[in-house]
This record gives sequence, C-alpha cells and structure tokens, in this order.
Amino acid sequence: MSENVINLRSITHNHDGAPLEFKSYDIQHTTIYEYSEPVEHSSHTFRLQPVEDPAQEVVRSEITISAEAEELVQFEDVFGNQPLFCTISKPYTRLAIECKSKIRLYDKLPDSRSPLVRKSSIPLIWMPWQRQMMSAYLLPPELPESQLQALTEYAMSFVERSDYNLLETLKDINQRLYQDYEYSQGTTSLETTPFDVFVSRKGVCQDFANLFICLARLLSIPARYRMGYIYTGASYDNKIQSEASHAWVEAYLPFLGWKGFDPTNGCSADQNHIRVACGRNYRDATPTAGTIFKGGGNESLFIDVKIQQL
Repeated sequence: MSENVINLRSITHNHDGAPLEFKSYDIQHTTIYEYSEPVEHSSHTFRLQPVEDPAQEVVRSEITISAEAEELVQFEDVFGNQPLFCTISKPYTRLAIECKSKIRLYDKLPDSRSPLVRKSSIPLIWMPWQRQMMSAYLLPPELPESQLQALTEYAMSFVERSDYNLLETLKDINQRLYQDYEYSQGTTSLETTPFDVFVSRKGVCQDFANLFICLARLLSIPARYRMGYIYTGASYDNKIQSEASHAWVEAYLPFLGWKGFDPTNGCSADQNHIRVACGRNYRDATPTAGTIFKGGGNESLFIDVKIQQL
C-alpha cells in the first residue's frame, strides 16, 4: 500500500516505529530606534512573524509598536512572507517594535526515496517555463565580468570535486564556506558583495549566505535568501547568532523542493532554524525597513533577540 502525507504534523513516528518529536520555542525580538529630532511622518514594513506551514506551526505571534500607528496592514508579499505595513504621522523620538512568538518545529521522516531520484547532476536541465518561474532565484548579482568569471571558476571547483553530483556539490560549498571563512563582525556592510567576501574570506551570516547564493546561481541552481533565527543552545560555534536574526540559504532541488543550507555553521537547516522571511536577497527579507519623510536627525539602533526552548 502506498501512502503520501503532506502535513508533517500528522506524522508521529518513523518508519521503524521510533517517535518523531517537535521542538517548541519562545522568541522575543525587540528593535528600538532613537532619533535626535522628532520624526513627524514615516512608513514601515516589519517582517518579524514566523512562517506557518506544514513543518512549522505558529502557536501565537504578535507585534507591538510603541508609537501610534495608522493603516496597519498585514499582507502576503510575492515571496509568501507575511509583512506588516504601517504609517506613523504623530511625532516620536523613540520607536520600539517588539514581536513575541511561540512556534513548533516538526521533525521530518528520513529521506527514503530511491538514490536514482535524488542523484541529480550538474548542469541541471530546466524546462523554459521552469526557468521563467525561477528567474528571480537564478540571476546572479551585477558584478564586473572578471569577478563573475573568478566566482564561476570557484563554483565549478566544487562541481568537479563532487563528480558533478548536485547535492554533494551544495554540501561541499556549505562545508568549505564554514571551514575556510572567518566569522568576523564589523568587517562587512550591506554594500559588501559576494566577490568581496570571496577575496577577504571573512564576514557574517548574511555575507556567507550571499556568497553561497551567488555560487549556486552561477551553476543554474535556484537559490534564495532565508532570514530567521537559530537556537544556539545546540552545539554551534557562533553563539552570538542567537542574539540577532540569522541568515542562511535555501536551494531548490528537483524532486525535493527548497532545502536549507547554513554555511555559517556548516550544517543543513534543521529543527534549530526558525524560518521568518525569504527573498532574492537581504533587502527582500530584512526584519524591519522604513522611510522617514520628515524629521529624525541622527538615528541609533538597538536590537535584542531572545530564544528559549520550551
């Protein structure tokens, strides 16, 4: 008898009878902006509430804004995120945004599919309509030709070392970025390119994700930026990641779908990775974004993230 289950929450035991367990987390994300002069008019987009899907259940999630906001609108964007948009027209010098969430992450059955199904090779062959659908995740960044050439040769070195096997290539990239690159705060900015990271061999989770995405797209592998949190009570090296948002990569694989890779920690995304937003790059998935139309002066920013496993 064949059986197919879509909702992972309904699967309670492994094929051999061993129980599959979920993990529960409480998350508190606080962002505080302070200004030297009153902000008289501004608009904001907040991507702070975790994803609800068959593998991740949002038990509750709420956003509190300190200023009096108008036109609060929750909507689904083109990437499937659930941003909250608002405008503020009453003056303020301090804006605090707090999101409190409780989520459950469900375990997955081991992959029991035939190795022949999973053994996709590079180059991947996409139908024209598939390439059109995935075009947003296949286009590498605008960089000088010489830089893209160097990055392409770097990407191909993983392919050749992995005997053109798709999944092994991605695992190799994930491991090498973790082993060969230094996690170093304050050495990069939002303007840092994947080539800059490739040359300097240092950065933070956002930089490693951007480089991984660039390498994957140069190999015609759809890849997207994933923003969320990581519970570092597990044995991860970079404990400081639990005090802020975390970034990793999701690559689209034939007969598997979107699979998460965390090059900052050299692992696959698992039950310690809490998914919030995704997009082509950081700007599509940034937790908070806004525009000040009048006032503000100098701005200071404070971010605090607390994650507790229940």
